[in-house]
Parts: sequence; structure tokens; C-alpha cells
Amino acid sequence: MSTSQLPRINAFLSAFARRQAARTVDLPGGFAVYDDAFAHSHANNQVVIDAPVSPEALPALAEEALRQLPHRLVTVLDDETGTACAEPMIRAGYTHSTYLVMLHAGPVPEAGAAETLDLDAMRIPLTRRWRGFLPDADEEVLRQLVDRRETRRRGADAVHFIGARTQDGEVASWADLYLDRATGTAQIEDLITSESHLRRGYADAVLATALRRAADADCDTRFLIADAADWPRHWYERRGFAVVGHSHCFERG
Repeated sequence: MSTSQLPRINAFLSAFARRQAARTVDLPGGFAVYDDAFAHSHANNQVVIDAPVSPEALPALAEEALRQLPHRLVTVLDDETGTACAEPMIRAGYTHSTYLVMLHAGPVPEAGAAETLDLDAMRIPLTRRWRGFLPDADEEVLRQLVDRRETRRRGADAVHFIGARTQDGEVASWADLYLDRATGTAQIEDLITSESHLRRGYADAVLATALRRAADADCDTRFLIADAADWPRHWYERRGFAVVGHSHCFERG
């Protein structure tokens, strides 16, 4: 699979992070994003590296940029840079995760039985799912992790929350779809299914609907980010996605 679309994808990810943020500060090799309203959300308060940076300097750079926060999160979009930064960041106490940039290369399916939702429709199942992921988190942390989703509407020209419902109307599976028609780029993000509705086709309906909407918006670069160490990557591969690149995340605290 060609990596020729990686620069477009990384530019999209960088621009999305900047646009979503309440404020940004430029740094050597990248920038920091902040949102005081969602201080518990690591994704809304982190360092993003989207250009060459000195690996040995990155730990101190991140410490200075995030010193007011109890957590540290650094995302490095370029694979070579992230790999070079791994050793000094691990020495500084960070854990290192690798993520896959997966491009949709298969035929575009017909839209599934999913629909556009507002955040209120997703609030109960999303809160329940977060409680499953973070059983020790307090109610304020859970609230911020749910409500932060609205800030994503700032990140791209078009942002859709897509969900599939059960026959009783309960939202069983959901995902975000971000569209940039000017560059023909679409990202599918946070595809999640409620535990009680797993393996019943709801995620397939959401994914198919998102892919069809992206294609109908003339977005020929359709991608998602998957954890390199987790099983969903194989599920995506069976649905026409292929790995075209890697990004890196470093976390502490």
C-alpha cells in the first residue's frame, strides 16, 4: 500500500488538533494544545510534534509545556521521529504506544442502518462505556470525557456523530466522522460499541455509513487510527483498511 497520502493525513491531524483547541502555543517541532474546560482530557491538553525535533530535548520541552497539568501526553505524527524519541522519553518515565494509520483501500460499501446523532443521544451509552474503561474515575472526569466531544466540531469543516440504534431505539454503536472536502480527506474516529451489543453488526453499520458519507463528500483519502497492539486493527483490515504509516504516543502520570 502506498504511503503517498501520509503527508495529507498528518497535515489533517495537525490542523484538527489546532482547530479543536481552546488555545495553542507553538513549540520547537510542533505545538501544545490546551482546553481548561476539559482539564481531565489528555487529548485536549497535550503536545503534538509534527516536524523534526531533537529527541533528547523532547522530555524537557514537554515538561515545560505541560507543567501545570497532572498528566503528560505527547503525540508524534512522524514514524521516524517518534521512533527516535522513544528511548529518551522512556528514560524520562513515559510509556510508549505505537498507533497505525490505516487507509481504506477496499470498495466503498452502501450506507448501513446508522444515522446522525447529537451528543445528548450518545451521552448515556458513552458515559457507561467510559465507566467500563475507567472504573475508578469520578463523575467529573467522566463528564468531561463525554462533553469534550462537542469541541471536536471545531476541528474540521464537517463533523458528524454517527450511531446505530437497536430496535428499541437505544444507541448501540457510534463513531465520529471528520470531513475536509478541500483536500478530500476523511477520518473515522472513536468507533465504539456498547458491551451489551457487541458482535451484532452495529459497528459494521456505523463504519459502512461513515465510509459512504465520506465517499459521497468526494473524500478519497479515508483513514482511521488504530492501536498497533489491540485487536480492532484486524477487524478493520477485514473491512478494507490497510496500514500506511505509524504515529507514536508517549504518556506519563
